[in-house]
Amino acid sequence: MGELLPKIPVDRAIEAVLDFFLTHFEGFFRFLSKHLENFVELLVFMMSFFPSIVLIAALAALAWYVRDWKFALFTGLGLLFIENIGYWKQTIDTLALVLTAVAISVLLGVPIGILSAQRDGVRNVVTPILDFMQTMPAFVYLIPAIFFFGLGVVPGIVASVIFAMPPTIRLTNLGIRQVPADLVEVSDAFGSTAKQKLLKVQLPLAMPTIMAGVNQSIMLALSMVVIASMIGAPGLGEEVYRAVTQLKIGSGFEAGLAIVVLAIVLDRFTQNIKKK
Repeated sequence: MGELLPKIPVDRAIEAVLDFFLTHFEGFFRFLSKHLENFVELLVFMMSFFPSIVLIAALAALAWYVRDWKFALFTGLGLLFIENIGYWKQTIDTLALVLTAVAISVLLGVPIGILSAQRDGVRNVVTPILDFMQTMPAFVYLIPAIFFFGLGVVPGIVASVIFAMPPTIRLTNLGIRQVPADLVEVSDAFGSTAKQKLLKVQLPLAMPTIMAGVNQSIMLALSMVVIASMIGAPGLGEEVYRAVTQLKIGSGFEAGLAIVVLAIVLDRFTQNIKKK
């Protein structure tokens, strides 16, 4: 078969596209890389400014506020466990990476989801792109991320955003489309503008669904920390990757347990914030 039909040069076409973007937008990528790195460093500085026990107490108090004392107890004990096994700094690095990736996913994903809900043409274009983003193996995203941003935390964030953003777009689109038509008609009957209808009717009613999408984005971004560590992203993923390469089973499970605790805490926070 290979002798009858010449190979379609997909690889060379993709490399040509990447070369084009790097040649013509190198300044933009440098600007983006510098500001993303500064933002992550600022987050790490803010979370490391106070002693770990102060931040743990504050997060436990916040957990009590958003849910109950049981969640506060789990948050406090879970974070103290991470501090006890010596992975507090790595947890802060991981949290900064995840929060940055999720913030970008929400800033880009919610407007795209709104446009998809309001225009079928946008949805028809966006849906196959989201399918592509979610089915492509996550490791593949590391290649263009390294190509444009080099090694370090920034390509890890970019790869995490590509992998984590689709649920926010999909569920924002779904949430707005599920708003009862009679409420939208009442809004139109009272003469609401498109902006008023969106901000005062559609988004408030769709908020639980949108927050479910944000929750999924957080979990996907957290699942990328180990993969991102392969290109130099710091944090708990780096510890897992080092343990795998050096066959340190105990250290690998310790870092893995810290990721599990962080995932449960973030999941419960986002689940209960949407109920407030």
